[in-house]
Amino acid sequence: MTLFGWGVLKGMGVTFKNFLTSYFRKPDEGGIFTVQYPEEREGTAENYRNFPFLVYDGAPEKIRCVACGICERECPPKCIHIEMELDAAGKPARKPAVFDIDYGLCMNCGMCEEVCPFDSIFMDHAFEVAAPERQIGLVRHKKELLKSNEYFREIRPALASAIDQKRKAVEEKKKAAAQPASSQSSGGTGSL
Repeated sequence: MTLFGWGVLKGMGVTFKNFLTSYFRKPDEGGIFTVQYPEEREGTAENYRNFPFLVYDGAPEKIRCVACGICERECPPKCIHIEMELDAAGKPARKPAVFDIDYGLCMNCGMCEEVCPFDSIFMDHAFEVAAPERQIGLVRHKKELLKSNEYFREIRPALASAIDQKRKAVEEKKKAAAQPASSQSSGGTGSL
């Protein structure tokens, strides 16, 4: 024979036990803690993701993005808009003239980061994004989205170092492939 309300009492016992033990645990073990925001900030995990940004190497003119449009096509809420820059002859210059992201629509899924083959767009750790008007204030243009590779190394060191190593290996491979071709063209000028 079971007592009426025994399940409720057992549930309240578990709740009371968790309530008491949370005061004696350290914050990283699930205990209660308070962060005096904005003076103090809780640390973020390296893979924390919020709004996207564009990476450049050295100077902002050396943007990694080639305006291929893959991130624009794959974005679920369609918050990315890209237009390729044209040179003086009207041919594509392989860099974006316009790169806009509407942070009001962005759902922070990270799909743009996943599909980018040029390692140019990544999710930021910045979360304090506000504007007085949603339609215009939360649209970020290329100039506002650009952040240096050094910044990227600060917020995501493991991923940034892996990408830097991969990019360096690709550059060395291109140099090695170009070097034998140039030595063959200048080397042998023999006659028959």
